[in-house]
Amino acid sequence: MMEAKIGRSRLRLVVGDITDMEVDAIVNAANTRLKMGGGVAGAILRKGGWEIQEECDRIGYCPVGGAVATGAGKLKAKYVIHAVGPIYRGRGDEDEKLRSAVLSSLKLADELGVESIAFPAISTGAFRFPKDRCARIMIRTISEYLRAGTGIRDVYICLYDEETYRIFEEAFKELLRG
Repeated sequence: MMEAKIGRSRLRLVVGDITDMEVDAIVNAANTRLKMGGGVAGAILRKGGWEIQEECDRIGYCPVGGAVATGAGKLKAKYVIHAVGPIYRGRGDEDEKLRSAVLSSLKLADELGVESIAFPAISTGAFRFPKDRCARIMIRTISEYLRAGTGIRDVYICLYDEETYRIFEEAFKELLRG
């Protein structure tokens, strides 16, 4: 685990299963239709239960770069924040869309009174966003948000495997070097 104190908050990198995190909210890497199939969404659905998908179906849609919240069903968290990251196509606006998805999630978490939140590596699975770029964007966006002042005390980036952790760790070290 790697961590840094930023403002009155802490940012931590961990390896693990995001569905097991004991936090107020976990972030789902969602699609615009909020259909929970594979990857992070599938794991959340399997452990959290169908009520999460039913709530997503009632919401119906979230634009790329946006975020919406549902309950967390049987998960330890209180909320699932569904962040819609970009599908990577190399068109040039994907970085800003990913930044927006992370920022939308943090703002929504603050609105909900969340004090702890866990993010996956948004858009790096089926949406094929390059992990190194994702790491730099997510870590920079979260750090800037925490520095500006927030009610969120603990932010985790929960990575599924050691390879992805090492990529994020490198970006984290870059940030700390300033």
